[in-house]
Amino acid sequence: MTNNLIKIDISELKLGMYVVSVATAKKSADVKTQGYISSKAIVDTLHKLGVKQLFIDPSKTKVTAADSDAKQESVITPTKKADVDIYQSTHNFSAEMSKAKSLFSNAKDLQQKLLLDIAKDKQIDMKSISKTTNAIVDSVFRNQDALSCMARLRIKDEYLVEHSLNVSILMSIFAKHLRLDKDIIEQLALGAFLHDVGKIKVPDHILHKPGKLTEAEYKIMKLHVDYGVEIISQETHISEIALNIAHHHHERLDGAGYPQGLPAEKLSIYARMITIVDSYDAMTADRVYRHGMSPIKAFGILQEKSGEIFDGELVEKFIQCLGVYPIGTLVKLSSGKLGLISKLNKNKPLNPFVNVFYNTRMNQVVPIQELDLSLSKHQDQIDCCIKPEEFNLNLPAFFNMVFPD
Repeated sequence: MTNNLIKIDISELKLGMYVVSVATAKKSADVKTQGYISSKAIVDTLHKLGVKQLFIDPSKTKVTAADSDAKQESVITPTKKADVDIYQSTHNFSAEMSKAKSLFSNAKDLQQKLLLDIAKDKQIDMKSISKTTNAIVDSVFRNQDALSCMARLRIKDEYLVEHSLNVSILMSIFAKHLRLDKDIIEQLALGAFLHDVGKIKVPDHILHKPGKLTEAEYKIMKLHVDYGVEIISQETHISEIALNIAHHHHERLDGAGYPQGLPAEKLSIYARMITIVDSYDAMTADRVYRHGMSPIKAFGILQEKSGEIFDGELVEKFIQCLGVYPIGTLVKLSSGKLGLISKLNKNKPLNPFVNVFYNTRMNQVVPIQELDLSLSKHQDQIDCCIKPEEFNLNLPAFFNMVFPD
């Protein structure tokens, strides 16, 4: 089966095609986005719902819509209002936060063990890894804000461990936002968790070099993709989707990526997604030799490089997914108070909920208070995103205070 998906217009949709996801549609369209097109009525329904473009998997196309195995697959149909929407949160933030903290900590330990096992040429514990990444997806489905918040809490000397974990979390959140099938999301989470394992084979003086790499060093650094693919390909149960994103996370739409220099038409939707998520997390991460940039600045770079490196439509959906100010972002308000973004406001994305805990004008901690910045009674507005070192803050301590177990 090929890993490459094709984007088509609704006018090109034929009976027997297998649709993976809707690419563009009216905001009001509520559609289950994966399955075979087995009747003209389905095509007509998609037209009425305002669907414009779709991603199809040509390897699954049936010769006729009458194939019995096609009928056994899930068919694209409009979601009935009475149906339970599995993509809606089922748990409140506080209930999920305690589980998310434990899951995040255990997943970090597992990622560390994975890298040590690879360094010692030991077989990796794929069963434990799959169990953990499936648990990440389950948490995202219960309430994605909890793990999203944990992904913002970075330790600068643990980049390699936290990066792959955070990419797995963000990839799960992004895929859920695109309403991909949960089984697909689990494969994406696993591939994201493993995507950078090859870096353990790169010499430390290159991997952790604070300055710009020489041409020779960069050539060695790029080998981490091939190293990683070689390592995880040895696992007989690794899916093609998981392998695809590990192999293609440094490819670019303009064909200037590596290791294969694939052109845009050869990059699946999953490869396009991992490129966005991987780059975003790398840009916003603190390193030993530099501070990470704010989410807003990283979003701007993703948009600026759309069409050249990144898929523009997916970039916009990724930003919509995380929000202008992602959960867990540290911000300073116009009043001088500091707080952490605790909840998004989809109707007013520039006015999220903020848990304030510190007053910079008085240089002291204040009682924690959640502000809904969309309400007129709160005159405060977000002034800027900040780094904890700007105010000599112990962010992990404040984080635990704002988001207790």
